[in-house]
Amino acid sequence: MPLITSFLNYLLFEKRASEHTVVSYRNDLEQFWNYLQQAFSITEWKEVDAAIIRTWIITLMEEKISPRSINRKISALKSFYKYHIKLGVFQINPMLLVYSPKVRQRLPQFVEETDMEKLFSSGLFEDTFEGWRDRTILELFYATGMRLSELRMLTFSDFDFHNNQVKVLGKRNKERIIPYGSGFQNILTKYVEVYNATFNAPTQNIYVFVNVKGKPLAPKTIYTIVRKYLDMITTIEKRSPHIIRHTFATHLLNRGADLNTVKELLGHSSLAATQVYTHNTIDKLKSIYNQAHPRA
Repeated sequence: MPLITSFLNYLLFEKRASEHTVVSYRNDLEQFWNYLQQAFSITEWKEVDAAIIRTWIITLMEEKISPRSINRKISALKSFYKYHIKLGVFQINPMLLVYSPKVRQRLPQFVEETDMEKLFSSGLFEDTFEGWRDRTILELFYATGMRLSELRMLTFSDFDFHNNQVKVLGKRNKERIIPYGSGFQNILTKYVEVYNATFNAPTQNIYVFVNVKGKPLAPKTIYTIVRKYLDMITTIEKRSPHIIRHTFATHLLNRGADLNTVKELLGHSSLAATQVYTHNTIDKLKSIYNQAHPRA
């Protein structure tokens, strides 16, 4: 499937898309191509029209695929066609006549402040290299709201210990500086001590989060670490690094942070992506109501 391969190479090497995005797009496009062959015996992309794509979408809906997942597949196809139209491979873009199903907006889940406090004050982390590494990972996610992909690629030189800030490389290779508090600075300082004692190596330009052999942690390992500790302090359905990102944003906004500031901290390209966090907990709403309503 050379057209799919060339598109994925474009995403990877020119757009600098994340590994996760490239894998997702590959799976979606290959799934669509297999459907074309099985359902319509199609052997060339030029045979595909909007009616065929809409039939595929209906098939996905009948298979109970969620609207959110279907929209991601549609997005992959739109990007695929846009790229090849630009190259002149296709003359007609069938995606112009394809519409995405509506997705019910869900409020992002987050961990309560009391539960996050419990996480860091209940002695859950062992006094070992792995214990300090795990704590530093959880503390950093909560202190900065950074993405998993951003955290795992950090080197010690990305941290400005004097100014309490860290430089991260976000989506599409966009750099941003995120400040953090003195509480995390103390944890990071201790982790550096444990790191140096464990590996007896300078920490200037090497990865911050590694396994006991000194190898960078895989995304799955970081996910497992976060899940392990969140399991101990919360019963919310989703317990992942991204949930701590939701928690970071929600807690900031609930305490009066400006929406534009949170947008910059999260590395969002538009304010619309950040507005989903403007929900408040029912306790917060009750508190505001009781303070503001004349007859509360």
